[in-house]
Amino acid sequence: MAKKRLLIVEDGADMTGGLYKGLSHNGYLVVGTDDGGKGLSLFNESPFDLVILDMKLPDQDGLPLLEAIKRKSPQTPVIFITRGGSVKNAVDAMRNGAFDYLLKPVAMEALEERIRIALREDPSPSKSIPPDRTDPSASILTRDKRMIEIIDLCNRIAISNAPVLIQGESGTGKELFARHIHMKSPRRQGPFVAVNCASLPESLFESELFGHEKGAFTGALCRKVGKFELAHRGTILLDEITEMSPFLQAKILRVIQENELDRIGGREPVPIDVRVIATTNRKIETSIEKGEFREDLYFRLNVISIQLLPLRERTDDIELLTRFFLKKYSDHYGKPDAAVSDVTLHWLSQQPWRGNVRELKNAIERAVLTASEPALGLKDFFQQEGDGPPKVKESMPFSFSLKEMEKDLIARALEKTNGNRTHAARILGISIRTLRNKLHEYKTAVSGLDMSDSP
Repeated sequence: MAKKRLLIVEDGADMTGGLYKGLSHNGYLVVGTDDGGKGLSLFNESPFDLVILDMKLPDQDGLPLLEAIKRKSPQTPVIFITRGGSVKNAVDAMRNGAFDYLLKPVAMEALEERIRIALREDPSPSKSIPPDRTDPSASILTRDKRMIEIIDLCNRIAISNAPVLIQGESGTGKELFARHIHMKSPRRQGPFVAVNCASLPESLFESELFGHEKGAFTGALCRKVGKFELAHRGTILLDEITEMSPFLQAKILRVIQENELDRIGGREPVPIDVRVIATTNRKIETSIEKGEFREDLYFRLNVISIQLLPLRERTDDIELLTRFFLKKYSDHYGKPDAAVSDVTLHWLSQQPWRGNVRELKNAIERAVLTASEPALGLKDFFQQEGDGPPKVKESMPFSFSLKEMEKDLIARALEKTNGNRTHAARILGISIRTLRNKLHEYKTAVSGLDMSDSP
């Protein structure tokens, strides 16, 4: 089997020499230089399987060199090595296609592990992992270009150990994206442990997160392993982290920095290997200004920042999600496959959905469960008998009675289809017979329209 060729472009002859020797002894063909221009020339002259690149080089920054490498060979993985002060730039580099980054001083074992992963995995993590129907990330459905870009970013950064901060309104799927990152990472065989920081009493929080020894306090009858230890070699999700007290935030910061924790009552620190993903539905900068959230913890967590879009800003996804949930809950409750008319879909797309995908899901589940017919209409989205009509924009018909609103919708459907009842019934999600009965009931005469049943 041919040896893999590595190019090292690193500031400092000693560093380059050390990497050269270490990697050469482990079966790689290594070429090294401390000059960015020469490094690019070497890359252009002959192919390399992987590039190790410093963020700061004597003659240029690493980012332009990354861009040049990716233009010539997009599939070649690039691993950045950087000092702490350049972490932000390294994150920018990952957004532009870098495979991973490591902080100096670099342990040779850690570097070799990342190289092995980079050379073994397909450049597109979404293609390298076969579909798993038990994978919650399979439920991330979107047509929105911005959301697709976010998923692509998640795929790229999943391979690293960098902390991730996911921000977004309630119901936008923050935990779903956290699980997606975990399932696309080398840690996917390890545990995924989710901790809801808003639901745990503060008196129990420290014990739940870090564990305790037997006899550490009254009632500690045996040793308890905390959530961080349970997540060893996996991922821990700190959901709604802004709900955590500053005292516990300081302890979280230490765990992330030192990769070890102290059980309550313990004598020695416990080493752990955990990737941390945190989420919040608050504007975290506001919490920092109010002194409710530690700025140093924010900087530590915010290595990779993901901002999820509310559903009202991606209305193209509403139809996709609606049809998905209709199928899901029709199957779940043993009902015929439910359907919705174009008019109902239009109304759904105009709603604010303050609870986002979660609210839409609940509304559809309730409608499927309570509807008397498989074809759902606007009336099926009223929570209970006697509710007023839903709020609509001026482009939609509006009435103060359900019967009048239904009458208006039928008239608009007939108008849209030039009076063709068959087509009107189809877009209303009802049968032609039901439409005839409604017209007879209302004794509606739409002047100037063809009232034939022609297709």
